[in-house]
Amino acid sequence: MTAGNPHLFEFLLRQGDNALVLGHRTSEWCGTAPALEEDIALANTALDLIGQTQLWLAYAADVEGAGRSNDDLAFLRDVYDFRNVLMLEVPNEDFGRTMARQFFFDAFQVPWLSALQNSSEQRVSDIAHKSLKEAQYHLERSAETVIALGDGTELSNQLMQTAVNYLWPYTGELFGEDDTDVAMHSQGIAPLPASMRKAWNDTVFSTLNEACLTAPDDPFAHTGGRNGVRHTEHLGHMLAVMQTLQRSYPGATW
Repeated sequence: MTAGNPHLFEFLLRQGDNALVLGHRTSEWCGTAPALEEDIALANTALDLIGQTQLWLAYAADVEGAGRSNDDLAFLRDVYDFRNVLMLEVPNEDFGRTMARQFFFDAFQVPWLSALQNSSEQRVSDIAHKSLKEAQYHLERSAETVIALGDGTELSNQLMQTAVNYLWPYTGELFGEDDTDVAMHSQGIAPLPASMRKAWNDTVFSTLNEACLTAPDDPFAHTGGRNGVRHTEHLGHMLAVMQTLQRSYPGATW
């Protein structure tokens, strides 16, 4: 695909920003997780996501053709330039919310990346193929953890149900569609996000049932993150931490 395709650029930002924001949020557990094994596992998950970020944003920078790098896109954009779904930027709060959020995202990413392997753009297909292996492992782990906590003690079940209730209104944005999605679909680059709904539902509802958890019966969905119309107040605080070194020492290199 030639440089300067605005819909492809937007699409690639969405993929990269989702991975970047969730990767940073997950990295916040490094050194503070409830157990050493979880500390290591969460750090590895964060590294996987940041690795995916580099691939997506490097491609986005090439398509934009404005001389920016993947580092520039990560560290020199402001809040409303980001295209991640809102669910990924909310604070970790506790381990239960962190794992519920990871599970909801993973349940989308596995079928999504599976479909992107058939993209008409070879570079999209290649990134999806590499990322899918990691996403499948993430989903296996996050689903098992949700089940273990949901079907654990009375307290762990209560905390997991609270996490599910809080995050549920954010999940609908995963399936949002706009002109960029239609353009990517018409060019054979990506499927429509809404086509992932059935696979996501199958995974999520079966896992919640096994975890003795209940999905809220509320169709309301927060939106605005994936097109930059709105973000939560939390993203600005997160970027202030994530971008501080680059902004304090512009252009610094190792």
